[in-house]
Amino acid sequence: MPTYTTPPSEEDIHALAEAAFADLPPRLAAHVQNVAILVENLADDATLEEMGIETPWELTGLYRGVPLPNRSVTDAMPLPDTIYLYREAILLEWVETGEDLQRLVASVLVHEIAHHFGFSDADIERLEAEIS
Repeated sequence: MPTYTTPPSEEDIHALAEAAFADLPPRLAAHVQNVAILVENLADDATLEEMGIETPWELTGLYRGVPLPNRSVTDAMPLPDTIYLYREAILLEWVETGEDLQRLVASVLVHEIAHHFGFSDADIERLEAEIS
């Protein structure tokens, strides 16, 4: 993990996400195909309104797409699924919690990948509680 003397850039966060993705178990990663990982500074107002979130600092990541369980072979070719990582919200959590940045980015990424598999936030919270 590099030591940062300035806040990590979007490219730095993307590199951490790519490393986290590369560390996924192969049997899991095989099912995460055609999913783009994008890093933006903060969620835009339209996204926040859609999600019912008042401040962009609360949203560290977002999955946009059709979860695997909801897909059908009769569906039209969907747009690629996208996982958004919101740099400034991640950095705020990093500073506030003291969590290792690589581990934090990996946690956000895995949370969003869980949505790709159709897990709800409640499902994810239960799994995280079981693991902790």
